[in-house]
Amino acid sequence: MTQINTEHRTYDIGIGGMTCASCVGRVEKALKKVPGVESATVNLATETARIKVVSEDTTDARLRRAIRDAGYEPRSLEATEAAENNTSPWAGFAPIAWGLLLSAPLVLPMLGDLWGQHWMLPSWVQFALATPVQFILGARFYKAGWHALKAFTGNMDLLVSLGTTAGWLLSVWLWLTAHEGHAPHLYFEGSAVVITLVLLGKWLEARAKRQTTEAIRALHALRPDKAHWMSEDGEVDVPVDEILTGDRIVVRPGERFPLDGELLEGRTQVDESMLTGEPLPVNKTLGASLTGGSINGDGRVLMRVTAVGHETVLSHIIRLVEDAQAAKAPIQRLVDKVAEIFVPVVLLVAVMTLATWLFVGANFETALIHAVAVLVIACPCALGLATPVAIMAGTGVAAKHGILIKDAQALEMAHRVQTVAFDKTGTLTVGQPRLIHQVAAPGQDAKAALGWAASVQSGSEHPLARAVLTAAQAQNMNLTNPTDLSAVPGRGVKASVDGRQLLLGSLPWLQQEGMNPALWAADVPMLQAQGATLSTLAERTDRGVQGLLLMAFGDEPKPGAAQALTTLRARGLKLVMISGDNQAAAETMARRLGLRPEDGEVLANVLPGDKAAQVQKLRMGGRVVAMVGDGVNDAPALAAADVGMAMGNGTDVAMHAAGITLMRGDLALVGAALDISARTVAKIRQNLFWAFAYNVAGIPLAALGYLNPVIAGAAMALSSVSVMANALLLKRWKP
Repeated sequence: MTQINTEHRTYDIGIGGMTCASCVGRVEKALKKVPGVESATVNLATETARIKVVSEDTTDARLRRAIRDAGYEPRSLEATEAAENNTSPWAGFAPIAWGLLLSAPLVLPMLGDLWGQHWMLPSWVQFALATPVQFILGARFYKAGWHALKAFTGNMDLLVSLGTTAGWLLSVWLWLTAHEGHAPHLYFEGSAVVITLVLLGKWLEARAKRQTTEAIRALHALRPDKAHWMSEDGEVDVPVDEILTGDRIVVRPGERFPLDGELLEGRTQVDESMLTGEPLPVNKTLGASLTGGSINGDGRVLMRVTAVGHETVLSHIIRLVEDAQAAKAPIQRLVDKVAEIFVPVVLLVAVMTLATWLFVGANFETALIHAVAVLVIACPCALGLATPVAIMAGTGVAAKHGILIKDAQALEMAHRVQTVAFDKTGTLTVGQPRLIHQVAAPGQDAKAALGWAASVQSGSEHPLARAVLTAAQAQNMNLTNPTDLSAVPGRGVKASVDGRQLLLGSLPWLQQEGMNPALWAADVPMLQAQGATLSTLAERTDRGVQGLLLMAFGDEPKPGAAQALTTLRARGLKLVMISGDNQAAAETMARRLGLRPEDGEVLANVLPGDKAAQVQKLRMGGRVVAMVGDGVNDAPALAAADVGMAMGNGTDVAMHAAGITLMRGDLALVGAALDISARTVAKIRQNLFWAFAYNVAGIPLAALGYLNPVIAGAAMALSSVSVMANALLLKRWKP
């Protein structure tokens, strides 16, 4: 059980015994009937349920009881993960081996007939070989089928148990009623081989499922068990679970960083490829942030822990991937509706097949065998696996390359994107502007004014504030802590410094406050034409707002940004840059990035609070819009877009608001995210086509007598395995 939050508690519970989409529907219905359950999503591929509850009375035990009452086995996720991690490739194959051993002698006479040889086994030998397969190896089908009947529903196990039992009973009846000296044709081999083939199919499915969950297991494996803790007595090896925020730990060359932290001593290079997909090691110096799970290079370093447990970046990544793999894609709703009526319809078709063959004059033996073939070939398990295995494979391989897809809806929607909107600062640009020019107002000292501006910004993390502080530090200025500091959203800040009432922000805002509009009239157009971002310092006095200093800031395009935008344009996408800069500055940067302002690809003078409204405008007419951003003020726009993409080097708020997180600031990942979405959705559609095609073609062929139960059983097993194998082809994808 995993409890993720306190207000709306979320429980993850493993479930044993599910075999098809009908089982999924039954468990979901049982869980939704529990008082206090807001939603329940069951994933056949991972054999887990995610339940959101809103009542404190709805406990983990109550949910587990509902699962057991529905006929399935609730399991702990820890036990399920441990079993997966420790499973040998041949685990669970013993029943199949026994089935093959007992079925082989029954199949040999059929093969002999092809060569003109008649090796008919005595009836009692056929009975002795088939009965253990039917009732010992096939016991799981009877158990699960009985639970389905009690719940007035159907599933794959019910179809298999009904079909094979009918074949076995027919054979026993023909044997016992045969005339003395006459060897009747029996169908023991059909029932035994069908059970063996279905068991083999489920075993192959289980092996394939373990491959689809490889990404999650690989992420879990990045967590070291031990840490070298620096205690008062020196270096001590302790379990990672005992480390607290603020502790100091040593990381030796070649070891994984156990937790997130800050570099205190030493220099090194860090391999972050498993977290970000970045192939090259990253240089780390004093004060650099370190991420748990990444690999230390050749330097012994001392770090201070800044995050433990569920607060680490690695835990956040694992949680995002697990959320995506637990969620249902919108396309799955159609499958769920089909699954609800699938088994009853198949049972009806089987009864009609039996009745029709009897009506046209066939004997009961022939009619029953055709009805059995209908029951056996029906495959609701392929329907249940088609969507989740593709989502698991797609999200898993995307995570490996630094693309975290938060939910299945974003994955399914991304391939339909027609317009991509980008925040400018920090997304398209480096996001570290420099103070490139400053002009003092007549009669003002530029150096003193810069010192006041730096004092006002001394506690801010805004990129322009950091540029001002860097410029002040370069001149060794002594700064004063501001008082009465207050922010004016989207405009600037107000503060008192050395008794002066200072205002620092955009030129239009200060002009609205009463600053002389003619001040710097010649400088502003020139600096804006160069693409500079302008900020102004002014003082409120008895004579009104007096301008003190005009500051111009310059930023650089991100390396590779222009190429990434060209690639997106080649995909037929409309590109838009949203910026708070004035029109001239925004257009200058846009042209450096290869954007076309004349085609409406630049939206300038957009206040942070208005970005979401601009995204909504882009969506008008039914266009599907993706928004790419990294800052706190991008969160509403990310949420407003059809698909939000947050740069992983941005803020947690942006990452929570977005459906997709790009773990490194490489804009090429935007195109890669759209590509893996398209490929995953293509696999979902292919899987659903094959799952439906098997049934749409197979059931009529079986009803018309063109398929015997053995071939029908083989086709049923093959359908599930082919769906799994097709999804696993996604693992070969590379950006």
